Amino acid sequence: MSNAKNTVCIWYDTGAEEAANFYAATFPDTRVTGVHRAPSDNPSTKAGAVLTVEFTVMGIPCLGLNGGPAFKHTEAFSMQITTEDQEETDRYWNAIVGNGGEESMCGWCKDKWGISWQITPRALSQAMAQGGETAKRAFDAMMEMKKLDVARIEAAVRGE
Repeated sequence: MSNAKNTVCIWYDTGAEEAANFYAATFPDTRVTGVHRAPSDNPSTKAGAVLTVEFTVMGIPCLGLNGGPAFKHTEAFSMQITTEDQEETDRYWNAIVGNGGEESMCGWCKDKWGISWQITPRALSQAMAQGGETAKRAFDAMMEMKKLDVARIEAAVRGE
């Protein structure tokens, strides 16, 4: 059981354990720390089935709840992962999309459980923090991309 005072609770239909194991295999500083079974039948699970899974994603404590199909994910909640270079950007993007996920625009993708992820190179965040024309050029370049391209963002920052 985590000692964290704040934990992100993520609702899954039934895939909390599979999702947590995928995240642990994909991201550093990510692990499954507990699997808890339903003590009795309830609206979403039968007694003995996995009800909750405790895990961390890059050090952030999470609780996966197998709550059934009552609620669906939207882009209003996403996990934002900062990457240092194109290789890291590609690795995370390809892992999520290649494991039954789907691409979206501007560095966003969804995993196969419907969780939205922003795979964001540090180069974009730094360009946006500069403000003014630099931020505008980087933003305009980003708006044309699905998976973010670090070289294109850096070229936009330089005005190329």
